[in-house]
Amino acid sequence: MKKHHCALFDLDGVVVDTAKYHYLAWKKIASEVGYELTHQDNEQLKGVSRPDSLKIILKMANSELSHEDFDRFLLQKNKDYLELIQSLNEKDILPGISEGLFFLKEKGVRIGLGSASKNAVLILEKLNLISFFEVVIDGNQVSKSKPDPEVFLKGSNALNVFPSECIVFEDATAGIEAAKRAGMTAIAFGDPSEFVTADFCFSDFDAIGKELLSKLF
Repeated sequence: MKKHHCALFDLDGVVVDTAKYHYLAWKKIASEVGYELTHQDNEQLKGVSRPDSLKIILKMANSELSHEDFDRFLLQKNKDYLELIQSLNEKDILPGISEGLFFLKEKGVRIGLGSASKNAVLILEKLNLISFFEVVIDGNQVSKSKPDPEVFLKGSNALNVFPSECIVFEDATAGIEAAKRAGMTAIAFGDPSEFVTADFCFSDFDAIGKELLSKLF
């Protein structure tokens, strides 16, 4: 099995479960344009930037906004989200992540984060995980949302490794597509039927197991 030298993590739904907070914040915004956002609708927003997420909601609602209102809603969503995650701590880290990061660090694997979130550094600091990540590429540094591979290609470039040497850990179909388009190995977390293009699929990081990790890295 091919050895890889770099691990690129998505944030929401991979390292920590903040999806519920994104959902609550977007649900509030959607209600203001007359739309009841469901959990199923919310799946389309995973891994997508804030402006593109709002565009998707407006399309669902068959609604339009002025530029001023569009920007106001973006700011309001982030304000609501930041208030919701104030209580975030190490208990919110998803299964296997802390142990997995220790394992990868000990093996000398380059570790980076590739996320659409503009609050990635803040969240990693709250989780006391920031020291594991050599590079954080987030919504402040990219112009294109997943499934565009920009976020992961910037990550591999910043770590000075070839895309083919990277494994991406993702929980969104857009993220898996971005990884594959970048020429990287893609490991998905979730329902295998939803991730047919992923190289591997598990329930969470803990389910991968050290035996397979040792073969991959």
